[in-house]
Amino acid sequence: MRFDLVDLRLFLHIADAHSITHGARRANLALASGSERIRGMEKLLGVALLIRDRRGVSLSPAGQCLLEHARLIVQQAERMRGDLACYARGLSGTVSLLANTAAMSEHLPRVLASFLADHPTLNVDVEERESTDIAEAIASGAADVGIASEAAVSEALQTIPFRNDQLVVVMPRGDALSRSRRVQLIDIVEREFVTLPRDSVLQRYLAGQAARLGVIMKVRARVHGFDAVCRMVETGVGIAIVPEASAKRSKRSMRIDAVRLQDPWANRRLAICVRNLHSLPVGARQLVEHLRRVGTN
Repeated sequence: MRFDLVDLRLFLHIADAHSITHGARRANLALASGSERIRGMEKLLGVALLIRDRRGVSLSPAGQCLLEHARLIVQQAERMRGDLACYARGLSGTVSLLANTAAMSEHLPRVLASFLADHPTLNVDVEERESTDIAEAIASGAADVGIASEAAVSEALQTIPFRNDQLVVVMPRGDALSRSRRVQLIDIVEREFVTLPRDSVLQRYLAGQAARLGVIMKVRARVHGFDAVCRMVETGVGIAIVPEASAKRSKRSMRIDAVRLQDPWANRRLAICVRNLHSLPVGARQLVEHLRRVGTN
């Protein structure tokens, strides 16, 4: 049997994305090359690893078996590379980090900048996911470190408190809503909203909460980034729901007000999550320690 680490990493990406196209892209391979590698693996084994249909791919029983072995092999290879790098020209390698929207946009830029400045031979591969997807990916070994809503992380994972992620309602300065002491989503569903794009993690989360109330948010405009959202709110296009950290930053330069959203799901605590801290590659452990250290700052 002659699989290399590129084959195994590709297979893990495809299994995680449920798509050969997206899996090959994550593995930095052309679709044709990725498809050929998978066919070569199946030919070598004499069994189908993927079940293909119009919606994408799923794992066959043989593919599920390979998935478990591939994760262990890739994890051990990454840990070996990271540990041995300590004896070479300094620690090097890539750490895979998954984060939800709030962590990605508000908390990680400066935190990662300081980490990378202190570790010039380390790289961090960051991807935005929903908290539930992050927890599943970490549990399955598809990524090294995650930052997700604490409520979405199972007890099977090790967690470390990171930061609070309170959601607030943002409205133009002087809007009648700014005088409210207690605001819940049900109180504002008749208003028009400015949101992130439809496929953004936070917007899917908010749409899901609205659906639980049996309503659909009235979206007036969709823009990229919390700064753009707040700027549109300032001009009176609509109101918005954003992380409190984003609102505080935008209020320094924009004529907007913010009121905390009182729904229980709006007060989220972000947590660093890993499968097992001691089994992580050295670089990933150092990132966790850095996140832990700056988490309360």
